Amino acid sequence: MTAMTPPVIELRDVHKRFVSSPDLLQKIVGAVARQPAQTRTVHAVNGVNLQIAKGEVLGLVGESGCGKSTLGRVVAGLHPATEGQLLYKGQDVSQLGRQEQLAYTLGVQMVFQDPQASLNPRQKLHQILGEALHVHKLAPAAEVPGRIDAALAEVGLASEYRARLPHQISGGQRQRIGIARALMVTPEFLVCDEPVAALDVSIQAQVINLFMDLRSQRGLTYLFISHDLGVVRHISDKVAIMYLGKIVEMAPTAEIFGQAQHPYTQALLAEVPDVGRRKRVFTPIKGEIPSPLNPPPGCTFHPRCPHAMERCRQEVPQLRETATGHVTACHLLD
Repeated sequence: MTAMTPPVIELRDVHKRFVSSPDLLQKIVGAVARQPAQTRTVHAVNGVNLQIAKGEVLGLVGESGCGKSTLGRVVAGLHPATEGQLLYKGQDVSQLGRQEQLAYTLGVQMVFQDPQASLNPRQKLHQILGEALHVHKLAPAAEVPGRIDAALAEVGLASEYRARLPHQISGGQRQRIGIARALMVTPEFLVCDEPVAALDVSIQAQVINLFMDLRSQRGLTYLFISHDLGVVRHISDKVAIMYLGKIVEMAPTAEIFGQAQHPYTQALLAEVPDVGRRKRVFTPIKGEIPSPLNPPPGCTFHPRCPHAMERCRQEVPQLRETATGHVTACHLLD
């Protein structure tokens, strides 16, 4: 990425909060107890800053409930950011005109974790794949069947699959259909939300190789969300570690796996299965990830961190560069 070429996606201090008002039962209980029911706010994403250059794969890693899927949906435009800026090719998405908004909507596509739930069970595969072409008038009607067959071939499926329903194919084939659907509109950027987590191990490798081939052939850029560090190491150029809505460490993949600096990153890497360390003592991270309804003060990881000190309980650490291209948010590095 040169000074003249903006990143495909840039997040500037992005927050996403979900606010729920008390329902009728909660209001009644509150009235009886003479304690008015309060609104509840889930702090899903808290001040994320990152850039993803053209052709790059950024792996986003964290435990379930850390906010990584929500962040992916913000990037894909499925959730508007509560605060902060989302930029697509240097332009603020919230300020785009109609044509620019359409270019962003088509240019950033999402591949979902559960291929079964993401496909309409009543539509045949050719209807699923051709829908965006018809809705956005991206191809003449006579060209659509050929485009569908080409998309099926690109993800490794024969044209005979076009007449089948989603339940008539396997989980791996459904995920290939999900990928093909995203590619139908010729996107530049894919948000991949744990796209192999629901697949058999033998199928995972095939789908990962498909993503890598598509990246090479089409020049795609990925935000690859996963909790599997082995998969992320295989496919990513950079890795961002997320904890309770915040990026706590980000660096090139080799740096993360070779010189992790944040205690949370180190703990995640220590839990990765390794046949070369069969006799090691397995020590899981103590405790559970705190509730995003009431995140702890200071460093959000301090209740589980074996190195926490008083400063960690009071002061929020800021991301700072500790080596070239390596940023970490931890007071221990001071």
